[in-house]
Amino acid sequence: MTTIMVVTMIALLLLGFPMMVPLIAAAVIGFYMMFNGFGQMDTLIQQMMAGIRPASLIAVPMFILAADIMTRGQSANRLIDMVMAFIGHIKGGLAVSTAASCTLFGAVSGSTQATVVAVGSPLRPKMLKAGYSDSFTLALIINASDIAFLIPPSIGMIIYGVISGTSIGELFIAGIGPGLLILLMFSAYCIVYAIVKDVPTEARASWKERGTAVQRALWPLGFPVIIVGGIYGGIFSPTEAAAACVLYAVLLEFVVFRSLKMRDIYAIAKSTGLITAVVFILVAVGNSFSWIISFAQIPQAILESVGVNDAGPTGVLIAICVSFFIACMFVDPIVVILVLTPIFAPAIAATGLDPVLVGILITLQVAIGSATPPFGCDIFTAIAIFKRPYWEVIRGTPPFIFMLILTAALLIMFPQIALFLRDVAFR
Repeated sequence: MTTIMVVTMIALLLLGFPMMVPLIAAAVIGFYMMFNGFGQMDTLIQQMMAGIRPASLIAVPMFILAADIMTRGQSANRLIDMVMAFIGHIKGGLAVSTAASCTLFGAVSGSTQATVVAVGSPLRPKMLKAGYSDSFTLALIINASDIAFLIPPSIGMIIYGVISGTSIGELFIAGIGPGLLILLMFSAYCIVYAIVKDVPTEARASWKERGTAVQRALWPLGFPVIIVGGIYGGIFSPTEAAAACVLYAVLLEFVVFRSLKMRDIYAIAKSTGLITAVVFILVAVGNSFSWIISFAQIPQAILESVGVNDAGPTGVLIAICVSFFIACMFVDPIVVILVLTPIFAPAIAATGLDPVLVGILITLQVAIGSATPPFGCDIFTAIAIFKRPYWEVIRGTPPFIFMLILTAALLIMFPQIALFLRDVAFR
């Protein structure tokens, strides 16, 4: 049965079908073979509905909507201007500002692709004009945007939390440390690159200009305060924080900044609805697929055959990192989380691993895979937005991928990088 399901999925993928089609086809085939027909097909439908029933999933469309509003408004530009005012004049300052702006916008949007658009569109022309190569610029933008997977809010963490039953609030807090570590690594690399390539620096902003930039960015900086402060302070659940972010985004862009008009609501709602529909269909189909393979005890068979169950906690973490990294190079990150998380669940439980640490490592691997050839989703977002050829987009990615992999290794060796803030906030 397993062979038939895998062959079916690969064949449909090669024929160009969207990922939801191979998943549901494999699930239907597995169901048919296990129950000798379609007489109990309502069970499969029930599993699909169960996949999208958790109330915490309401946070997903909320964060998508908030990100869409901010991307179309002024929030992103105000954050970028503030960062540029303080570090734009140092060697490599423009590149560091790009990485920091991606981190800040990720902290208010939770979407890597929204970050690529919102930060990359204004800063890429500035970096090219300053003397940075296009391959370095594109690689920096798509990899720094992946910090949005780790800095709360993170849609990937929400999906993992729902699938694994892990606290989403704890995942959000635990992602801050690794996200800042990646920003530090990227910033150091940008400075070294600028020194080696002798890239000119930007003009130093006056303290008056810096004060103005901070004043303009105060409103957008309220987003991480709402999300992190609200959850940490016990004021909001993650779902309530998402709803508060939408309300805050509407007030900012429509009332305070007046950057959007009532006529923009339809386009925003349509965009959010389309993205949400894709995510929820994948979640529903992925849950039915996970139920089938779990019912057939396929995960246990796979893990036993490769010896993961006997590898110990460190071995399991390494196996998780490798599996998720490779899978996300080819398949949509949400699908990878939905399919692989249940497979590794028995080994995680057997070795007593902290599910929050596992979730952060999985989210990091998803981030790496999203910017890694051949099919990382952020690569194709950059191709579509910046109209550049595939090879030019991926040419500068190896150093950034190395730093991301190094971060994963450090997390395995020193789990407190992720768990320290979690322990302070929730223990």
